[in-house]
Amino acid sequence: MLPFARRLYPHLDVRATQNSPTADRAVLRAGTVLFAALVLAWPAFYNRYPLLYPDSVSYLGDGTSVARALFLHQFSDYYGYRSLIYSLGILALHWHVIPWPIVAFSALVTSYVFWLLSRALFPERTAFHFLSLVVSLSLFTGLGWLVGWIMPDLFGPLLYLSIFLLVFVGDTLSVGERVVIVLIAWWGVVSHASHLLLACGLCVVLVAVLVVQGNGLVPSLRAIRLVAAILLAAVLAQVSLNAYLYRELSLNGNRPPFLLACVIADGPGRWYLQKHCGNSHLAICDRLDKLPDNVDEILWGQQGWSEASTEEQKEMSREEMTVVLGALREYPREELRIFGVHFWGQLLAFGVYGHDANAWTGENIDAALPGQASRYLRSRQAQGTLDEDFFSSVQDWAVIVSLFVIGLWAVFARRLWSRRLAGLTAIVAYVVLANAAVTGNLSNVEDRYEARVIWLMPLLACTFVLTWIDRRFSRRLSLSPSYP
Repeated sequence: MLPFARRLYPHLDVRATQNSPTADRAVLRAGTVLFAALVLAWPAFYNRYPLLYPDSVSYLGDGTSVARALFLHQFSDYYGYRSLIYSLGILALHWHVIPWPIVAFSALVTSYVFWLLSRALFPERTAFHFLSLVVSLSLFTGLGWLVGWIMPDLFGPLLYLSIFLLVFVGDTLSVGERVVIVLIAWWGVVSHASHLLLACGLCVVLVAVLVVQGNGLVPSLRAIRLVAAILLAAVLAQVSLNAYLYRELSLNGNRPPFLLACVIADGPGRWYLQKHCGNSHLAICDRLDKLPDNVDEILWGQQGWSEASTEEQKEMSREEMTVVLGALREYPREELRIFGVHFWGQLLAFGVYGHDANAWTGENIDAALPGQASRYLRSRQAQGTLDEDFFSSVQDWAVIVSLFVIGLWAVFARRLWSRRLAGLTAIVAYVVLANAAVTGNLSNVEDRYEARVIWLMPLLACTFVLTWIDRRFSRRLSLSPSYP
């Protein structure tokens, strides 16, 4: 082989290459991660354009006003209602030209997190198990639809997996990998307000899991200090940006009063206002008789919060907790029942929906991406031919099978449990349940909210199956006769 290689590549030192395979492994690893990223992005290719949601247009357009304020000191009266840091971050990828770099970034980040996860859990057959996870989740869950979507939804579950990597398998990460995962986790926190809330609760869960696993309270707290630092850095970044833009300390900036809209739409908030508006001066009282029983209409309808003047919006936002706490105090049983109904409804709603044709998106995309309307209108999404029902049914069955696999594992494979698998199981269970509780009660029950995280259930089931295969394979090797 050596003379043959010399004849083909006379300029290479073949012996040195054979003795230094590190570079070859790095190239192979990078190629594998890149290939997986392409697989993950298949729904965008299938759609012939990145998937959009009405909020996507806002995310694509709002970053410019923030950038002008930060770098040119050209302040504005409006910066958007959503994550300003996410809008600013993706601006560096699309520059109002084309959205495909955002999909590429999402796909590469997802693939990289999966690689580190696979390497930590399956160090002996990393590439095979990594590709097995990627292909299975891409084909049978909505993960790929999140990757190809210009929305921050994907970065919530990536945040929770990054926390798993830092807390339970941090010893498998190099310094550089740890830095990258910290940045991914930080980006996940600042991308959406619900991610911060869920991550804070996850810290409590992790401490409990570590204590149950035999760690003392102090070592358990020490184990999550990096996660706590990430959350603190995210909060400081958001507060600092909002203070700079709005000249006031605020975590969420010009956030719509979601809680106020929820308690009014559900009933108790409306009852509270009907009872107290006669002897109070709440700004929402002027609109109470015209408000519908729908969160979106209360916020974005013709008589809703978005149509009020800037001063009225600020007043209603300041009064939000007065109404919310008042409704909770006077109607606790009703609120608890409503919470349970919303939680259960959201937990069972996780279809691959939210990608239907939307006339508003087609009419307004040119404002964020000039000249892209014609390309978007040629997509399957704009033409209403994405077959969301079919892909949703596929994911439904994937979740059912996953629950069956997890149940079998819990009953028959208890001896295969490890500290890492227990940690991953606790994180997935918490995230799936807590996400349904938070999103289902802070907004309308919609499939896209739980679809953000439901693919973590098949991920956990696949991890169990691959662990079982690994153990069986290792056992067979150990029992096979060896020959000199």
